[in-house]
Amino acid sequence: METTLTQLWDTCLGVIESQLTKATFTTWFKNTGINKEEEGIIYISVPNEFVREWLMTKYNKLILKAIVEHASHIRAIEFVISRLPAPAVSPDTSLFAVPANQPSTLPLQNVYINRDDNLNPRYTFNTFIVGQFNELAYASAQGVVKRLQNAYNPLFIYGASGLGKTHLIQAIGNEIKKLYPDKKVLYTSLEKFMNEYVSSVQNNRQQAFQDKYCKFDVLIMDDIQFISGKEGTQNALFHIFNVLYEQNKNIIFSSDKHPNHIIGLEDRLKTRFNAGMTIDIQEPDLESRMAIIQEKALSQEFPLEPEVLSYIASVITGSIREIEGVLNLIAMQSDMKQKAISLTEIKGLIKNSVKPKRVISIDSVVKMVSDYYNLDEQVIYEKTRRKEIVRARQIIMFVLREDFNESYPSIGAKLGGKDHTTVIHSYEKIKGELVSDPHLMKELEDIRILFK
Repeated sequence: METTLTQLWDTCLGVIESQLTKATFTTWFKNTGINKEEEGIIYISVPNEFVREWLMTKYNKLILKAIVEHASHIRAIEFVISRLPAPAVSPDTSLFAVPANQPSTLPLQNVYINRDDNLNPRYTFNTFIVGQFNELAYASAQGVVKRLQNAYNPLFIYGASGLGKTHLIQAIGNEIKKLYPDKKVLYTSLEKFMNEYVSSVQNNRQQAFQDKYCKFDVLIMDDIQFISGKEGTQNALFHIFNVLYEQNKNIIFSSDKHPNHIIGLEDRLKTRFNAGMTIDIQEPDLESRMAIIQEKALSQEFPLEPEVLSYIASVITGSIREIEGVLNLIAMQSDMKQKAISLTEIKGLIKNSVKPKRVISIDSVVKMVSDYYNLDEQVIYEKTRRKEIVRARQIIMFVLREDFNESYPSIGAKLGGKDHTTVIHSYEKIKGELVSDPHLMKELEDIRILFK
């Protein structure tokens, strides 16, 4: 007997449940089901927008893996909103069969990713929240659209994960499509680009691979930092970049770090990445976080009391993605209880999402680390390239960021007026070296003991 949609989902739920806590599984997978399969895509029905966003953000890979293990021809999943579980499927309906006369009542066109350009239609300038932390990046993105032939080229946007880079660069693509219908736009990730390149080498189709990417008028590439150390992929991108650039076509990149700080990136690519506009998105400040929370709550028709808004903004100090996750959790609990939940309940609900901020002055950290390395603490603030001082300063920056959650600009300002990109580089350098340097790891352990 062939497997039905219902049987497939029941099997997948068993796999998923074994990897989650009972409370988590019940909260997010209750009233979900497979709606249909179409051209290798499974459509999963969920009860509301909150669940859809949460599953898409947190459990997309887990769900897809569970499905593919039992239906190997599936290549993607989509989440669609339906107040009821997935439509009933008769026991004798074979896997993925959908009756020809079954009407489609779900607004699927609102969640499709365009297969021609990979752009998500949800990512637009209208839905992008602008604050002091990202206004320059937003203005640069707008500038590309308004002055397409004379824009910053390439536009390179960088910043920590979860700050809206993907939203912004895809918004550029969607806006260009709307204003210039004749322009061919492609959004891709570096990982996908690399996989296609490797496949082209294996199949001796490198020229076809290059021709494919050179035909676009606008190339948008996400997570370019993963090109680090990949010589073949760097060489392929270098040649494609040159062709597009010489033809005055637009190139847009995003990364979690400045191109100069991508370890293992060839100088010729660094030069090209820096040739246009390189701009960062920083973590949102308190006022920006309040604006983001208020806007997203209202867009989900879930208004928050001022005291709740203020509390969330004050304790969730990380990325926009973290803020969205907290709001989804609060909204889901409220939806389940069919009533607004109190501030006290919210505090208990999100306590595990709040990063405890240890309080210590930057001067105290400088003194402790300087003493550990037998240095005069004043030299840390001076402009010097002495190796031992630069090293101690980098460790101080790492500790202030990693252990005490200080912002990059704040650390830079208080350590001799260093630019925040210098702080980011120092943080990334120490973080990277900790992976393979046991001596550094031991030093850091000793230093951390001093703070207890």
